[in-house]
Amino acid sequence: MLWSCGSRGDVEPLVALAARLRALGAQALMCAPRDSAERLAELDVPLMPIERLPRDRANPATAGVHTQFDQAAAAAQDCDVVVASGLLSGAAAVRSVAERLGIPYFYVVWSPIHLPTALDPAQRQQFNEGADGLFGGVINDRRAALGLPPVRNVFDYALTDRPWMAADPVLAPLRPGVEAVQTGAWILPDERPLPADLAAFLAAGPPPVYVGFGSSGGAEDAARVAVEAARAQGCRVILSRGWYDLALPDDATDCFAVGEVNLQALFGRVAVAVHHDGTGTTHVASQAGAPQILVRQIVGQVYYSERLVELGAGAAVDGPAPTFDALSAALRTALAPRTRERAAAVAGRMRTDGAAVAARMLLDAVSREKPPVSV
Repeated sequence: MLWSCGSRGDVEPLVALAARLRALGAQALMCAPRDSAERLAELDVPLMPIERLPRDRANPATAGVHTQFDQAAAAAQDCDVVVASGLLSGAAAVRSVAERLGIPYFYVVWSPIHLPTALDPAQRQQFNEGADGLFGGVINDRRAALGLPPVRNVFDYALTDRPWMAADPVLAPLRPGVEAVQTGAWILPDERPLPADLAAFLAAGPPPVYVGFGSSGGAEDAARVAVEAARAQGCRVILSRGWYDLALPDDATDCFAVGEVNLQALFGRVAVAVHHDGTGTTHVASQAGAPQILVRQIVGQVYYSERLVELGAGAAVDGPAPTFDALSAALRTALAPRTRERAAAVAGRMRTDGAAVAARMLLDAVSREKPPVSV
């Protein structure tokens, strides 16, 4: 069972893992929100829909935990191993159910910044106290109903002593003392051809600047400024409509809008990729050797933006709506020949087998009857 109650960025790596498990002859059940159904149907991966958390004005955390326990218990009955990501309360419920069933449980993160041992002790304890205060009581009530002992430090419990990290060692090297099982990024090769009209646009001029912000807040303002800054540098633009169905600013022929396309193929043909610093997008662009501009939206995204700058493979600006001057300066850096050289060097060092490595590890955990948590 693969569980995530998150966005497309949280679910997509698990889709890659599911595909690799199936290639090895194993069955994979995805537990994810209903909006993942179309993507999973493309790969013939079964979906057990999980509902997003109910709105309980008196105690939303409590209502959510009950829902998560019920959903996890229903999904995991015939499973041999479970993998969870994302929402802390949901992961605690999933691990509790796995513990009751006596099957292995693994938690996966997408960035070193989310690893418990990457936090200083005071910060880690603050996370544990916060989680215990929010939903520790209801988690232990539900555990008692399953015949399980109470737990303290729910943050540590959900993430385990040694989480898995689905991130490339080049982009996310582990510092000494930081504990994780690093598999490499979970990215499924995309063989889809680019649409004919997009291919024609690419062929009609120099490599354009890609602008896309997924489901990030402030996408409309950020995209508008990015298009203006790219045009000021004499660049053509490909604008990803994303969740907010962004529109081109005008009918000029130097801009082209796209929906869902093969970014692995597209990023190999752009001058720069300007995006929201999502882990998956950062990895795909890096594998393609594209210089990047990462627009930082939330605290957890700071890691990859700083790492790309450190590697010399791109630039970073603060979001959610960067200024024209900030994006213009970032574009000058990203368009420099040295930046493209460094981006190509990064691409040459990255591995592409992360999901396959993780799939083999999961099957090994089952066949060898390893302990029921990652330790």
